[in-house]
Amino acid sequence: MASSTATPTEPFRFPREYYFPAFFTRQTNLTTHHAQLTKWSALVLAYARHHRIFRLSLSSAADSDLFYNRKLDRRLAPADIRELLDFMRKDGRAEDVSSSGGGGGGAGGGDVVFIHWRKPVEWARLIESYVEDTGQKGGVLTLYELAEGEGTRSTEIHGIDNEVLLKALNILVKRGKAQIFGQDDSQGVKFF
Repeated sequence: MASSTATPTEPFRFPREYYFPAFFTRQTNLTTHHAQLTKWSALVLAYARHHRIFRLSLSSAADSDLFYNRKLDRRLAPADIRELLDFMRKDGRAEDVSSSGGGGGGAGGGDVVFIHWRKPVEWARLIESYVEDTGQKGGVLTLYELAEGEGTRSTEIHGIDNEVLLKALNILVKRGKAQIFGQDDSQGVKFF
């Protein structure tokens, strides 16, 4: 799993379901299974938000604390993790990195997925508010300044994944609120 350099101050508190062996076993009843997927989805989003994880590597996820409860010696099977991520894709909370031009396999088959604990449209609102609140409308910022700069250190924007940042900025571009320019390694954005 990849995360930003930010370290949470408190350990993540898993929900009570995480300590039930049945939570790690695919439920056969459709209603129960849907409830199980919903709870797993909420857990993944809360865990990713707490640890500021933007990308999840499926090849290492099964061994992570998220999907492997060592106290119970129970883990979510790789096929069940894929099914969970398919469930999350339908709600826009997971997306293959490959579908956004980042490499990997096709839909549902890539090893790395974005976990959208905040959807790109939500990031766009945060960025727009940050620009408004700091009086930078009409100004130009590099993508690095937005993601890692001193001005964003105390905001949720600090440490944002570059591709997630670009998704959010492209939303602002479509709304006529920003313009992206420059090359991949030195892109900037002007806000209107």
